[in-house]
Amino acid sequence: TLLGSFILGRLFLCLPLFLVACGSRPPTPPPPSPAPPVLAAPAPSAPVSSAPSFLNPKSKWVLASWNDLPGLANDNFNEAWTAWLQSCTRSTTAHKKLCADVQQLNGQPSSVQREWLVKNFLPYRVETLISTASPSNGLLTAYYEPIFEASRTPKPGFSVPLYGPPANLKSRSPWFTREEITQLPAAQNALKGKEIAFIADPIDAMVLHIQGSGRLWLNQSDGRRQQIRLAFAGTNEQPYQSIGRWLLDQNLTKDATWPGIKKWLAQNPKRTQELLAKNPRFVFFKEEPLNGQEALLGPKGAQGVPLTPGRSIAVDPGSIPYGTPVWLASQGPQTTLHRLVLAQDTGSAIQGAVRADFYAGSGDAAGELAGRLKQDMKAWVLLPR
Repeated sequence: TLLGSFILGRLFLCLPLFLVACGSRPPTPPPPSPAPPVLAAPAPSAPVSSAPSFLNPKSKWVLASWNDLPGLANDNFNEAWTAWLQSCTRSTTAHKKLCADVQQLNGQPSSVQREWLVKNFLPYRVETLISTASPSNGLLTAYYEPIFEASRTPKPGFSVPLYGPPANLKSRSPWFTREEITQLPAAQNALKGKEIAFIADPIDAMVLHIQGSGRLWLNQSDGRRQQIRLAFAGTNEQPYQSIGRWLLDQNLTKDATWPGIKKWLAQNPKRTQELLAKNPRFVFFKEEPLNGQEALLGPKGAQGVPLTPGRSIAVDPGSIPYGTPVWLASQGPQTTLHRLVLAQDTGSAIQGAVRADFYAGSGDAAGELAGRLKQDMKAWVLLPR
């Protein structure tokens, strides 16, 4: 995608549990043929034997060696422990012993955490079920939490509204399109009084819609500066379409990154609304305070826990359940990532067995990486022995 792999908000699929697949999904059926060694995948919170492989609805996990994981000796596991502790807040009785160990190891040297991980877990390589020459190769993109200046009221320079959900918004029921929201009185009346804040640039609003959350700086009446978070609160249930992809298909630009899109609009300002209308999907937000620890972490992902910059990934839960520790390996023109991460989120564009969206954090540097990262990856899920 462009800037966060076309994530249109974080789609909260169900209330997930630590290391357990979505509760609304039926149990994984056994393989149709009696030709193990392939077995149906267990709930990854339960201890496993060293079975050669497991099947999931969208992937196969193949037993691997710890020596297969690039960069294992060089990772800073303390950073990943922050994300792991977040997932433990969603744990159940079955996971208490494991999470007690994670808690006890918090703050210990990275080498001690790595030794515990290798001793107590087995790595399983994630592979696609589709016949291909490289079943373990997949795609890594990134997303982030943008930060913009804003105003509580409309004024010159701040005229683009960011809305909370309207009262008549219904889950899984299509609402007005983006173009209709700007043109139809019925849509505008439904959103009257739902304005959370106003920002300067309609493209920045689109960035917020695609990332699904963000931070705003507000000037208070007493002169103080306040930063708030806009968290995902719903969509109009219209299909997402990439405006960058449209520009490329029309041969209007060769640079479909956000800087490239803004450059094209600066040269074609009268086509702004035409371009924005190419993406009918519209995202609504809710305001959340940013105090203390909340300011250091990201928004809540689909697992229901705050994301940890550089250590949380969005996945297809049909391939990797929420809360699963994952070894991520990706090397390309933008960055090299060999590290422990936690599967804590998902997104409408995150589909497939070996597919991840890397949460890069907040601000411009994170946005630069998120806007350009699109490279090969491999992943290993780590299951308790």
